[in-house]
Amino acid sequence: MIVPQTAGAGAATGKPTRPLNVLLALMLLALHFAIAWGADDWWQRGLMLTHLGLFLIWQPVWSGERQVPAALAIVMLGLGAVFAFVSNWWIIGTWMALLFGLIGGSVPGRAGRRDRLVSILAAVYLISMVLMWVVPQVFTNYQSVSGATEFVRYGLLLLPLAILVIPGGTHVRGEPVVVDLFYSVMLFLLVVVLVLGSFVVYELTRGAYLLGLAQTLMVIAVVLVALSWLWNPRAGFSGIGTLVSQYLLGLGLPFEQRMRRLAEMAQAETRPEQFLHNALTYLLELQWVTGFGWITPLSVGKVGAQDTHAEQYESGALQVTLYAPRPFSPAVLLHLRLLMQMVGHFHEALRREQQRQQSAYTQAIYETGARLTHDVKNMLQSLHSICAAAEMRGVEDDTAFRSLVRRQLPQITQRLGATLEKLKSPEIINSNEVDAAIWWQALQARYAGRPVIFQDTGAPNGTKLPAELFDSIVDTLIDNALYKHTQDTALQVIVMLDSGPRLIVTDNGPLIPPALADKIFNAPVASASGLGVGLFQAARFAGQSGYRLDLKENRDGAVSFELGPAG
Repeated sequence: MIVPQTAGAGAATGKPTRPLNVLLALMLLALHFAIAWGADDWWQRGLMLTHLGLFLIWQPVWSGERQVPAALAIVMLGLGAVFAFVSNWWIIGTWMALLFGLIGGSVPGRAGRRDRLVSILAAVYLISMVLMWVVPQVFTNYQSVSGATEFVRYGLLLLPLAILVIPGGTHVRGEPVVVDLFYSVMLFLLVVVLVLGSFVVYELTRGAYLLGLAQTLMVIAVVLVALSWLWNPRAGFSGIGTLVSQYLLGLGLPFEQRMRRLAEMAQAETRPEQFLHNALTYLLELQWVTGFGWITPLSVGKVGAQDTHAEQYESGALQVTLYAPRPFSPAVLLHLRLLMQMVGHFHEALRREQQRQQSAYTQAIYETGARLTHDVKNMLQSLHSICAAAEMRGVEDDTAFRSLVRRQLPQITQRLGATLEKLKSPEIINSNEVDAAIWWQALQARYAGRPVIFQDTGAPNGTKLPAELFDSIVDTLIDNALYKHTQDTALQVIVMLDSGPRLIVTDNGPLIPPALADKIFNAPVASASGLGVGLFQAARFAGQSGYRLDLKENRDGAVSFELGPAG
């Protein structure tokens, strides 16, 4: 189908344009003067060559800026030689039928009314010349229609002249033009049927030519109406269009079965490259294909055998080459294109799923590493406390120092071992629960000698809590509070364990700035003493374990965090 361009298109893009209406009118005028007064004189043959040249400039088949292949150039030179030296009405009639199909096939694709009118006028001119002038010249025994010569020579001349004066119809050079081959072939065949049908009716009835032509037109009209109804009927019969679609999609094998099998293979196989190998191996059952080759970012391979003909398909990052002993027909190409698109779709889906799993695993490693960084930091703080006590102790402090080491080192060793286990399996959340009273006593022993006040508000006997979660979060909260203590020695840190179990850490230091308080649980923040992700990771760890970390109170002299069951 020819896609027209508006007159302003070339001006907007700065590219030269072709006046299609003018070229079409001049081409038809050259053809008219060449055949309306016969086709034997030398000047008439010159006009035919002029007509062919104008056609090459006007034609919408290939771009004039592209290099013409040698084979096509030889064909055009041969056609020019035929027009110049062979005076044959059969050739002229066939040529005019081809022009009618090419021009008439563009009518449905014309956007503007003027362009559609030009195409209709040109098609009417060509079919009129064929039926009123060329056909009687081909079949010499036809009776001449009274007044036909004057009407053809002078009356039909008005149609190309009307096209010449209609404005518009420009096309930007270099832009692609699409020709609908189906419409053109159908119209060409209709002209052939009309001419041959009128000849058959005339020979059988021995009547007037116009009567045979009218009878043929009536028969063609009835056939077209019947075909239009059968193509898509309202009820009952499914229609010729449905049968054609089923044929194009079936081609001797159930298309739905192929699609279902590919879907089952995609569900059964999680590795994209293995799925691709299995799917193409399965499609080797197609009788037209001898082998497949593929290229992906991760692999290159082939199945089957290479052959003389190859077709390539691309679907995202996948490139597939199909090998066959002979070129594929259009229907087979449609079928294979659909299958290759589905193979590419499933392969891409599996590849993205694999990337998502890898990203999830990497994210789990990152989150676990960020959380364990604070655990290691807290344990390092405990080691610093032991080292400081060792440097400051006197001879009389040996007993107290050994007691501190006995309390701290086993716990540090145990927590380091738990940290290593979490690094090995970052996706596993350890939910090991211990008795709250035992954990509370161990926490007090761990921070003995530090400026931390512990208040037991009476957790019920037998209460269990996740030791890993509470250890990680209480160390983070106490460490943040003790950093304030280094700046203000009068600051107090109070730790309480309540029923629930609920852990509350409070200090009497300055409030957290409101802008910062809104972010500490949702994203990393700037920190002068750490990495700025301690509370963010603590809140995420609590959420993953079924708990919730909140800032319960935030004012000068009372900054309180609470860890308790979610909900």
